[in-house]
Amino acid sequence: MSDVSAYDPIASMYHALWFDWYLPSAMPALERLFFSRVPMGARVLDVCCGSGHVTKELVRRGYTVAGVDNSVELITLARQHLPSARFYLQDVRNLDLPERYEAALSTFDSLNHILTLAELRTAFHAIHTQLQAGGIFVFDMNLPEAYAIDLKQWSVDIHDNSVGLVRGEYDVAHGRARTELVWFARSTGDCWLRKHSIVQQQCYTLAEILASVQAAGFKQIHAAPAESLGVRTELGYGRVFVSAIA
Repeated sequence: MSDVSAYDPIASMYHALWFDWYLPSAMPALERLFFSRVPMGARVLDVCCGSGHVTKELVRRGYTVAGVDNSVELITLARQHLPSARFYLQDVRNLDLPERYEAALSTFDSLNHILTLAELRTAFHAIHTQLQAGGIFVFDMNLPEAYAIDLKQWSVDIHDNSVGLVRGEYDVAHGRARTELVWFARSTGDCWLRKHSIVQQQCYTLAEILASVQAAGFKQIHAAPAESLGVRTELGYGRVFVSAIA
């Protein structure tokens, strides 16, 4: 992850295309692993919250919510749409928040954006330090099977005032996924603005992920395939959910 987020140029595209895509599919897993275990009113940290995909559900359920992300533009959108939550512009590897939380959640394979194993361990440690003793941490990540379906084909989303194009590719030898995003948005008259970005993710083995969580000080670590938790759409393919206790 660099100091400037690859999501900044295409934040509006991200928000428009995926704001209501992840949560409905992932809800069975989140109900079992998170919502059923975290009482209403608890202080919850939404790690790599983006523009608030899942944050809005945390707010709706009555949690005291803080979101953190390293994208200026995504945090700006989150603040606009969810004024009752607090948002911090910070890198997950270097969290320095003013309070500790009873639970933390990181969804939509956000932690795959951390591109080295050493930095992933640093991120897990940073999350651990922000949790109270006994706090719950739940997250999901993509495994190799998920990236294998990236076939270098463009998918296109067309609306009256915008066109979004997305294609992914996966370097098996290096475990590196690369998603190219192009966004055309109508400006004035017949003028259109073009935004472009390339987002990278790193694929880790389940053993590497679990060892890193344990090294950060977490206990009672459990992992389950998304499909076994009731995620029936393509989102569940090759995705693992992990829960742990600080």
